[in-house]
Amino acid sequence: MLDSISHLQAFFGLPGGIEWIVVLVIAVLLFGRRLPEIARGMGKSITEFKKGVKEGHDDITKAIEDADEEEPVVDSEEKTEEAKKTE
Repeated sequence: MLDSISHLQAFFGLPGGIEWIVVLVIAVLLFGRRLPEIARGMGKSITEFKKGVKEGHDDITKAIEDADEEEPVVDSEEKTEEAKKTE
């Protein structure tokens, strides 16, 4: 049973070196002149995605900094000193 599963996994596994070369040749034959345009479009998409992620990160960081400025954190020592003063 295990042998048949391992053979099945080998059959449906990721392509190896030779298979990638065959896929690349087929892609060049099918898309030929359009491949540089497709690659350029993918590069622009990745750049826009990274820029969006960076802007989101910057917005979150700014929101955290703004929240820290609005609510000052009081130490426990300051609380005890204030409690002593009110007594």
